Amino acid sequence: MNKPIIISDKNSRSQSIKRQVIKILNKKNLRRMNVVIVIGGDGFMLQTLKRNKKKNRFFYGINSGSYGFLMNKFSKKNLITNVIKSKMISISPLEMTVSRTKKTKKCIAINEVSILRQSRQAANLSIKNKSKFIMKKLVSDGVMVSTPAGSTAYNLSVHGPILNLNSKKISIAPISAFRPRRWKGKIVSDKSKIIISNLNSSKRPVSAVADNVEIRNAKRVIVTVASKIKFNLLYDKNKSLQKKIQLEQLIKETN
Repeated sequence: MNKPIIISDKNSRSQSIKRQVIKILNKKNLRRMNVVIVIGGDGFMLQTLKRNKKKNRFFYGINSGSYGFLMNKFSKKNLITNVIKSKMISISPLEMTVSRTKKTKKCIAINEVSILRQSRQAANLSIKNKSKFIMKKLVSDGVMVSTPAGSTAYNLSVHGPILNLNSKKISIAPISAFRPRRWKGKIVSDKSKIIISNLNSSKRPVSAVADNVEIRNAKRVIVTVASKIKFNLLYDKNKSLQKKIQLEQLIKETN
């Protein structure tokens, strides 16, 4: 029987939970194969998933951060039962391809890809879906492309829509749009190929950020859903990622 792998952040709270988890697992067998127990916050979970993108594993997160949207609450008493009875949700990340003057670089993003101005001047961007323009010229602090899993993160903070996990959609949301001032963005199919071009790269440079990985001086950014990559997340019964998203939708509607 495969023992679970434990991956923990280095802060004191994460290390304390890790020691407790090890004691629990030494006393009882965990009857679930290929489980990785990730102890930390959402950012640490994102890093861990990306490092293991080629491995067919199931990730059970234990929150030691502040919010822990991708994580579960630690229960010393019920840990084994919670993991065994946990429900799986599979999500696919975005793939970002950034073109600069002489180089092209690819990254994946589980939550969002953000195009952000690098200077005091607003960015001038065009946005296409394949060959069709979504926006010929957006003057703003930037623009964001978000997955359903990430739609309650930074995307929600810039007033982007909350997407259901099974919606098969991605969100395009402006960041502090100046012109057109009232453009609220667009929801498109997860089969889309979003092409974001910097219309004035010499005077108004922009960065492309995949979750927390930044590439500066981007001239063109292509964003697609990497449907061949699947991350299997485990959630405690009745506390799935979909239910967390639905709760955020309810909060948004009542505010």
